[in-house]
Amino acid sequence: MKRKEFIKTCGYACLGLTFFSPLLQGCVSAKIISATIEGENLLVPTVNFNKDGKIRRYLVANNPQLQYPIYVFRFSETDYTALYMKCTHQGNELTAYGEKLVCSAHGSEFDNKGNVTNGPASNPLRSFPTKLVNQNILISLKKS
Repeated sequence: MKRKEFIKTCGYACLGLTFFSPLLQGCVSAKIISATIEGENLLVPTVNFNKDGKIRRYLVANNPQLQYPIYVFRFSETDYTALYMKCTHQGNELTAYGEKLVCSAHGSEFDNKGNVTNGPASNPLRSFPTKLVNQNILISLKKS
C-alpha cells in the first residue's frame, strides 16, 4: 500500500469511528423515560427499573419543563439517588455510562452519587431528595 492510500484509509477510519461511536454508545445507553411532574415532584414509576425480569441499575428521566434530564440510580429496592445531568464545570449536559456520568465537552466524570471522579469540574452534581411512595419515586424539584 502506498503512503497516500494508507493516510487516506486511516482518515476514513477515523471519520467512521467519529461518526459511529455515538451510535454505538446509544446501544448501551440508559433507559430514557418521560416522567410527569406533579406539584413540586417528578414522578418515576419503579416499574421502569424492570426489564424482562432484570432490574436496571439506573435510568434517565426527562420532562419538557426541565432544562436537563435527571439521572436516577437504584442502590436497592428502597434507596435511590437523583442527579441533575448538568456539568458543574461549564453547564454542559452529561451522558450516563452505567454508574458514571460523563461530560463530553471537557471530560469531567461523576459517580452515581454525584461526586467528581475526574476534573476539570470540582463541584459535585446537584442532587434531589427522593422518596418512595406507592411504587413511585418522588423526586423533589423544590429549590432549597
